[in-house]
Amino acid sequence: MNTFEQFNLPKSLQKAIDELGLTTPTPIQERAFPVVMSGRDVMGIAQTGTGKTFAYLLPILKQWKFAATDTPRVLILVPTRELVVQVAAEVEKLTQYMSVRTLGVYGGVNINTQKTAVYQGIDILVGTPGRVMDLAMDNVVRFDALQKLVIDEFDEILNQGFRFQITSILSMLRNKRQNILFSATMTDEVDEMLEEYFEFPEEVSLAPSGTPLEKIEQLGYKVPNFLTKINLIASLLEDEAFERVLLFVNNKKTADLLADKLEEIYPEQFGIIHSNKSQNYRLQTMASFRESQIRGIVTTDVMARGLDISDISHVINVEFPEIPEQYIHRIGRTGRADKSGVAISLISPREEEIMIEAEVLMEKEIDFIEMPEGIEIAERLLEFEKDKKKKMKFLMKKPKLEGGASFHEKIAKNKKVNLGGPSKTKKKTSSSVNRNILKARAAKKKKK
Repeated sequence: MNTFEQFNLPKSLQKAIDELGLTTPTPIQERAFPVVMSGRDVMGIAQTGTGKTFAYLLPILKQWKFAATDTPRVLILVPTRELVVQVAAEVEKLTQYMSVRTLGVYGGVNINTQKTAVYQGIDILVGTPGRVMDLAMDNVVRFDALQKLVIDEFDEILNQGFRFQITSILSMLRNKRQNILFSATMTDEVDEMLEEYFEFPEEVSLAPSGTPLEKIEQLGYKVPNFLTKINLIASLLEDEAFERVLLFVNNKKTADLLADKLEEIYPEQFGIIHSNKSQNYRLQTMASFRESQIRGIVTTDVMARGLDISDISHVINVEFPEIPEQYIHRIGRTGRADKSGVAISLISPREEEIMIEAEVLMEKEIDFIEMPEGIEIAERLLEFEKDKKKKMKFLMKKPKLEGGASFHEKIAKNKKVNLGGPSKTKKKTSSSVNRNILKARAAKKKKK
C-alpha cells in the first residue's frame, strides 16, 4: 500500500501529516507530485473532493528553503472567500513545524487590516483575484521574489468573471516562475488562457471532465412544484440518516424561503449561506456545521466548489442547477475521501431538460424513486414557477387592437394634446427657413 512516506518529505512536514491522521495519498496527489517537483508548468484536471489542495502543497513545501524576503514566494488564487479561509488553514496545518508565514486575503473586509498584515511579511499568499489585484495595484503586495503561482478552481475563477483580474496579476509577475493550475473541467476559456499565458503545461488528469465520483448514489424524485418540494424535504429529514446535509437552491430568494420553512419545522438545526450574508455570518455558519452544532446548510452555488467539509451524508438539489457541470460540483460535496454519499435531486417538469443534459455529461442516469405516501401535493405555484408559462402565453397570443374597458381606459388615459412637440417644431423651423429665403430673394431684386 502506498503511503506519504514514498514522497520522502522533510521530517517537519511528515510530522504534520502524521498528526492529521493521513496515511495514504489520493490518486491526484500521487500523479501530481513528481510533475510539480520537476518545476514544469502543470495543468491538473481533477474532480472536486479528490485532494487537490495537498496535491500542490506537498511538493511546494518539500522544496521549501529559507529566503531573506518579506514578499510572497508562493501566490495561491482561489474563487471564493470561503475557499481562501480553507486553503490558508490547510497551509497552516502542514507548516505548523516549519517557518512559513501564511496570509489569506479577500474582499468584503477592511483592506487596511490586510495591508498591515502584508507589511509584517508573508511567504505564502492565498487570495481571491480581486483583492490580490487591489493590494498589488496599491503597491502593497510585490511579486519580486515570487517562485510559484497556483490557480485553484481555474474554471470557476473564469466563470465568475475574474479574467481581467487574472490577466492583470499575470502581467505583474516575473517571467521566471512555475505555474500550477487546477480545474474541475476543461472549458474553452480555460484552454484559451493556457495557450495565451502559460508555457506548454503538462496535463495531470484524474478523470474525464464531468465524471461524477463513483461512491455517490444518485437518486431523484419527480415533484410538481417548489412548495411540494418543501413538504417532501420536511418528510425526508425525519429520517436520522440525514445527519449532515447540504440543500442547494439556485438563488438567494428561494434559499431564504426554504431556510425559513425549515426553521419552523426543525428549529436551530439548519443554517443558511448565500452572497447577501455577511462574511462573519457565513464563516460562523460553516464553523457550526463543521462542529456538528447544526445539522445542515441551505445554500446557493457559493458552496458548490472547493469547500472541504468532511462526512456530508446527503446533498439535496432542491432546485436543479442551470448549468449541467454545476451538478457535478454540488454532488461532489458528499462521497469525499473514499467515503460513500447520497445525492438527491427534486425534479419539477421545467427542470427535466437540464437534468437530461447533466445525465448525458456524466454518461449516467439518475435513479428515480416514488414519492413517499402522505406527502401533501401543493396546488399553488410560486411566482418564479409561473414566469415561463406566462411568457409562452404572451408569445402565443395575437395582439388585440380592440378590447374591453381597461383597454379603452388606457387609450383615453394616454391621449396627448399636441402643445408644440417635435412635429410642430419641425414645421415651424421649415417655414421660418422658407421666409428667410424669400426675404433674401426680395433684397436681391431690390438691389437690381
